[in-house]
Amino acid sequence: MKIAITTDGNMVSHHFGHCSSYIIYDVDEKEHRIIEKSVIENPGHKPGFLPVYLAKLKVDCAIAGGMGQRAKELFAHHNIKTITDVFGQVGEVIEEYLKGNIVDRRKIFEEHNEHGGGHHSSWEDK
Repeated sequence: MKIAITTDGNMVSHHFGHCSSYIIYDVDEKEHRIIEKSVIENPGHKPGFLPVYLAKLKVDCAIAGGMGQRAKELFAHHNIKTITDVFGQVGEVIEEYLKGNIVDRRKIFEEHNEHGGGHHSSWEDK
């Protein structure tokens, strides 16, 4: 599995399209370990370009601080899972992802509300 994380320095970038670079991790999900790591400079923020670009690199998951809804839809069209609202040091984020601790909290919140979970936003505290 390949995971792209937006980066500004050693931190997860706040916006997917405007980051300085992406760290691409090739991971073994069964063994929960990193096989390979590469850094790719952001080739530029043009509408619709990055999902196609990362799909050609065989990325399966994109992690960022933030991303617009249209970008999420384009990534989904290319079978790339997106996880947003993630912040922190990139090395810690990938380790937490491998442990199963980084998930798309908005999706959990939406599913929670679909099943009568109420109107509170406790997902923000997780």
